[in-house]
Amino acid sequence: MNISAPFIVRPIATALLMVGLTILGGVAYTQLRVAPLPQVDFPTIQVTTQFPGTSPEVMASSVAAPLERQFAQISGITQLTSSSGLGATTIAIQFDLSRNIDAAAQDVQAAIDAAAGQLPKNMPAPPTYKKTNPADAPVMILALTSRTLPLTVVQKYADNIVAQQLSHIEGVALVLTNGALKPAVRIEANPTALAGRRLSLEDVRAAVTAATLNGPKGTLTGPRQG
Repeated sequence: MNISAPFIVRPIATALLMVGLTILGGVAYTQLRVAPLPQVDFPTIQVTTQFPGTSPEVMASSVAAPLERQFAQISGITQLTSSSGLGATTIAIQFDLSRNIDAAAQDVQAAIDAAAGQLPKNMPAPPTYKKTNPADAPVMILALTSRTLPLTVVQKYADNIVAQQLSHIEGVALVLTNGALKPAVRIEANPTALAGRRLSLEDVRAAVTAATLNGPKGTLTGPRQG
């Protein structure tokens, strides 16, 4: 049996059938729903630690490392990353999709408490954490400048007034302030007086390091070192 024989015998009906199928396909194509990639919010918690004046190396070894050791013991973690900079460390903890974010937050707080004894004693504040979505980005960035006020005063207004008012707006989940000039101890040495006592800037640095805790040491300034 030749399947194509009826279509060859009836060319007009075949043409009408093809036109009908083409129209039906075009109409069906316009009604198809193209689903985007699934919106998956991975349970993620971000831990932030502030220690003004501390170098990135000290933040990584004295702050990030003890916290990471405690966080690694939490079940359900799929990714653990940290970033240490001048006076700040940020650790992002991503959990499995089946992990409840509220229960994970309790485990993170317990890990922070367990690591408290290993952190520097003179930290101004303990680490803080918040629930975040790594796919989210800031929807608005505001810049504050002043030609007459110092940066510390501008930062004070940003923290105590602007950020507080913005956080009260309905729908605002998080307000962050950046770019502040954090206070730190600065030692200015007299090279001539040091030379008279047969001391160098390295001797001053070593004395400061030995006499203080493992924390902010400031900077040394002079004709050859800044």
